[in-house]
Amino acid sequence: MSGLAQQIFRTSTYCRLACWRHPSNIRYHNTLSTRKGRIGHRFFQNLASENEQKAQKNVPASTSTPGTSNPLEPPQVTAAQERRSNWRMVKNLMVNVWPRNDWKTRGTVILGFAFLVSGKVLNVQVPLLFKQIIDSLNLPIDLSSSATVWTIAGATILGYGAARIGAIVFSELLNAVFANIGQRAVRKVARETFEQLLNMDMRFHLARQTGGLTRAIDRGTKGITFLLQAILFRIAPTALEISMVCGILTYKFGWDFAAITAGTLAAYAWFTIRTTSWRTQFRRDANKADQRAASSSVDSLINFEAVKHFNNERYEVAQYDKHLRDYEQSSVKITTSLAFLNSGQNVIFSTALTMTMLMAAQGVVNGKCKSGIVLSLPLNFLGTIYRELQQNLLDMEVLFNLREDNPPIEDLPGAQPLDLPVDAGKSIRFENVKFAYHPSRPIFTDLSFTIPAGKRVAFVGPSGCGKSTILRLLFRFYEPSSGRILIGDQDISQIQLASLRKSIGVVPQDTPLFHADVMHNVRYGNLEKDEFDVIDAAKKANVHEAILRLPDGYKTKVGERGLMISGGEKQRLAVARVLLKDPPILFFDEATSALDAHTEAELMKNISTALLHKSRTSIFIAHRLRTVVEADLIVVLQDGRVAEQGRHEELLRKGGLYHRMWQQQQAAAELLEVEEPAN
Repeated sequence: MSGLAQQIFRTSTYCRLACWRHPSNIRYHNTLSTRKGRIGHRFFQNLASENEQKAQKNVPASTSTPGTSNPLEPPQVTAAQERRSNWRMVKNLMVNVWPRNDWKTRGTVILGFAFLVSGKVLNVQVPLLFKQIIDSLNLPIDLSSSATVWTIAGATILGYGAARIGAIVFSELLNAVFANIGQRAVRKVARETFEQLLNMDMRFHLARQTGGLTRAIDRGTKGITFLLQAILFRIAPTALEISMVCGILTYKFGWDFAAITAGTLAAYAWFTIRTTSWRTQFRRDANKADQRAASSSVDSLINFEAVKHFNNERYEVAQYDKHLRDYEQSSVKITTSLAFLNSGQNVIFSTALTMTMLMAAQGVVNGKCKSGIVLSLPLNFLGTIYRELQQNLLDMEVLFNLREDNPPIEDLPGAQPLDLPVDAGKSIRFENVKFAYHPSRPIFTDLSFTIPAGKRVAFVGPSGCGKSTILRLLFRFYEPSSGRILIGDQDISQIQLASLRKSIGVVPQDTPLFHADVMHNVRYGNLEKDEFDVIDAAKKANVHEAILRLPDGYKTKVGERGLMISGGEKQRLAVARVLLKDPPILFFDEATSALDAHTEAELMKNISTALLHKSRTSIFIAHRLRTVVEADLIVVLQDGRVAEQGRHEELLRKGGLYHRMWQQQQAAAELLEVEEPAN
């Protein structure tokens, strides 16, 4: 919507303003404009605004791990809690508009508001000057004199034109001044949110879905943009303009006219706020349905191989369509309730307009005329803004909930860097550690063991005994409920996270690769290294020759999640990446479980060769016991505790759990060897 003066110029408001002193000016009413154009313009503007809002939806995840609430779906709250939450979001956002100790930004804001006030003062003067032009031209003119339009109303016409131009210029200057502030605020909030998301613990990331998370960020930043624009460019200017017009009306026409104006404002605001609050639930339902549709589609696309393997395309489409149907039903409720809102607003406005017209008619009879029509456009404009503001606050709700309700694991006050020389190393100790992903399913009940510095230590045991959880606790993805984890004499809870994680390198079971070239994926282990260091690490991991055989060598794109290269190549790239990081502690989390026997043997040979270059503490999580027979220490886990530990030969002689597992795997391997020749 353009400035108020431009809107009034296209309406019959001007004609009514011309009645202030001369009732005879009513004859100009039918020659200037009609209200139909204004109503049509406002109708299509509201419709376009509503359609635009429908495109910006809330997308929390639809699944969660046991015992973990959905981190992207806002909880049910009372109206009072919602108001407090909305106010908190606005306050958090306005901190970026008026930042502490940033006088340059504050000066820009002050300059912008100076443009705002100047523009609105001129905007209110436009209809007043137009009235004076009509009054001047309506006076009897002596045709025999040399009087012209210029001599009669020339100065007023120039003032009218200058006021219109000045209002537009100040409005554009305001937009230019605040553009940098608004975009900087959006960038800062989005950056802080993304940084916090990356720092969230594993509970959060296991409970969310990628599609929902990215849509939440996108939707929230769009809501921030609208909120800033609404507050700075629409609500504050319109409120200022209404205040100025009310002052003029009170000064010129008395308190009876001002009372009708104030009552209209109060009724209009009350109805708009109450109805919009009622419509909020429809918006939430539509957001939830849309978020589930987005999560379903992304989940299906990510797992497209499983969809095709089981021929379940129709099922996935049906699931997606179910969520779209729910969204459709909620959207219909949004549209019908919007019709109710607009109808009620128009009833209140039309009632006030009828009362003011009756007063104006009485004024005509008495030789004077009073008009409140100047308020018509600002009043309706505020109703539209409040509705859109409430919708965008809903869109921002998930974004700010992520920032406030899911605090990441952070450094404790006074945390120190990890004192861990690369060459010497230090032991790692778990002391009486208790931990559970879910309260009813404890993983560790009283776990204690020691990993000697510079040794190869393997952890084995039945599935679900918590082997991989050791890495997650050591990396501080989770915090133990009790007990301590120490590296040397330092409790890892007292160590700076960045220092701790920099000292640990991981070769996971499923190597995460970015949709980028091989060079970037290996260099990701240490972004400060150059391509010569990357090639050297690849050679140590015995993957250099395989890379050169790729179509574009180190510049070959590996595809999303590395699907364009083999599993063995992915694992060797993971080894190269961790060698480039060059940490004192290496962790191999079932790094060969997805490989065939030949590739597994080659990879273990590569790992053994790489470990010869430097003495490191190496931790292996293994399912296949033959991959850890050369370990300096094997720790066998069962029922949340250490069942036994020792070297391979010692554990076999004990005849305990490890011995039984070894015999089972050897029998299975012999059976496969017998079946393969037959096939």
